[in-house]
Amino acid sequence: MAATRVLLLLSGRPESVSFAQSVCGLLGAGSGLGPWPTYCSLKRGQLVLSDRPFPGASARLPLQRPAFCPFAALDQQPKAPGAQLPADRGVGLGVAVILQSSDQMVLLTRRTRTLSISPNLWVPPGGHVELHEELLDGGLRELWEETGLQLPQGQFSWVPLGLWESAYPPRLSWGFPKYHHIVLYLLVISQESQQQLQAKIQPNPSEVSAFTWLRPDIAAAVAATEDGTEIPTLPPQDLPPSVLAVELEEDGRARRPLVLPMSTLLQTTPSTAEDKERVSTGTKFALRLWLQHLGRVTPPSRESGAYMDPRPAKEEQNMDPLPPNQGSGK
Repeated sequence: MAATRVLLLLSGRPESVSFAQSVCGLLGAGSGLGPWPTYCSLKRGQLVLSDRPFPGASARLPLQRPAFCPFAALDQQPKAPGAQLPADRGVGLGVAVILQSSDQMVLLTRRTRTLSISPNLWVPPGGHVELHEELLDGGLRELWEETGLQLPQGQFSWVPLGLWESAYPPRLSWGFPKYHHIVLYLLVISQESQQQLQAKIQPNPSEVSAFTWLRPDIAAAVAATEDGTEIPTLPPQDLPPSVLAVELEEDGRARRPLVLPMSTLLQTTPSTAEDKERVSTGTKFALRLWLQHLGRVTPPSRESGAYMDPRPAKEEQNMDPLPPNQGSGK
């Protein structure tokens, strides 16, 4: 049995989560779309979550899952054949970095087609958090492993944005899930411009096949696309037809310019098992949180359940960010 990475405080007692259980569901998520306010702490590579404050909690963050979350569907189908689900695993812990340049652009990478999890998706750099690894250290390590970027200490700041319940395959109609993670999105704000950062990027061809930078207006259009609905979202009329990206040649060493159609970025998750090139649903959630952090969008009302301030609540004076975001890299 793998080490437990995600614990929930239920009735005041820490409990591990089995692979087939929905974390959002256990924390009281109903039929609404969320996100749900969640208190959390991370100690030595273990994430503790609760729907109410607890001693040692270091942040209150929005927790979200897709409308078509397979674990939510399994909660409604208790007689589903459990033998097809891993019985010897819990829920994994991941971290992803929303890297913002000094001129307010964010980096996305396209996963290679040969990866077993989420191939051909546009996502921020990220991956598993190692045992006893701090969240920021894990995020910076994944950033370096995937893009070659090493941010100088003292030249960036950071803040946690939110938590995402991730599954692959992403829909039950694709088959029973083989992977189940809680992903923490970290906003890392560099003091360098997009051009300065771009000049230093050396993508790892085993994981990354292309990369691009999104402006806030493009990110807003991408974040507005509704995965899991049959109603198409009309993009703003003033969007460009494409964005510029950089693609790796087949040998993984040479690069070439890539004109990425806007329609690809606005693609939603298909209902059948097709690994179409698109932005992942969790990334859209993270982009919405990033835009809220910038103050570039007007969030829906809290009563609608569609927005939760990623910063600690003002009335909770004992709650600090997770942990202090001094930009030291530690």
